[in-house]
Amino acid sequence: MRTARVAYGGAIHSATPEGAGLRLTDGRVLGEADVVWLPPFEVGTIIALGLNYADHVKELSKELTVTARDEPLVFLKGPGSLIGHRGFTRRPRDASFMHYECELAVVIGATARRVKAADAMRHVAGYTVCNDYAIRDYLENWYRPNLRVKNRDGATVLGPWFVDAADVADPHDLELRTLVNGKVTQQGHTSDMVNDIPALIEYLSAFMTLQAGDVILTGTPDGVVNVNEGDEVVCEIDGIGRLVNTIAGDAAFGR
Repeated sequence: MRTARVAYGGAIHSATPEGAGLRLTDGRVLGEADVVWLPPFEVGTIIALGLNYADHVKELSKELTVTARDEPLVFLKGPGSLIGHRGFTRRPRDASFMHYECELAVVIGATARRVKAADAMRHVAGYTVCNDYAIRDYLENWYRPNLRVKNRDGATVLGPWFVDAADVADPHDLELRTLVNGKVTQQGHTSDMVNDIPALIEYLSAFMTLQAGDVILTGTPDGVVNVNEGDEVVCEIDGIGRLVNTIAGDAAFGR
């Protein structure tokens, strides 16, 4: 099953797909552009992975000190970083290199504490698409992303749909791609994760309790390119969804 959360007519509604649009739980059928899309579930802690695709590590190899023995590169994000499908993300005027990151987002459905990898998937409620922007100019270095890079207001897009785990036969067998203004610029496959979903849940739950609504952003493959004001960026994951986002300049945000 696929569900969304949207704002319409002064209220927040649950919705399901209906043709090219969506159907609210009260039966009204609307177009995509008629509503404000929100992250498709009530989000708890946002846990993000860096350098979790082998080809992306290779892409940045000249700037990295990471080795195969290193633990996963994990960081947290605040709720203000999130926006929904069809939202606008700010590109600061001083940025010279801002790029998207198409990621599979894993939504926790049951409390996980000291969970072994073999049991990890039973704690997954479902999945959605994430586009987690980064501004390379603001990095302290190429291995440890700092707060200004990864916790920016409106720089993490989630949606449009929450897809039940039961409807995804194998989350490690999904194609993902990014299109900028209709041109494919990034392609990858979830089988190329350095740390797969069970390994990440085992690692994280060993030192922090994961709760229902927590979301793990599992990293991006290679192929990240600079995006500019006015660009439409689409992140697609087969079987999960098509997430649309537009880059806007400072003026659109009154800056």
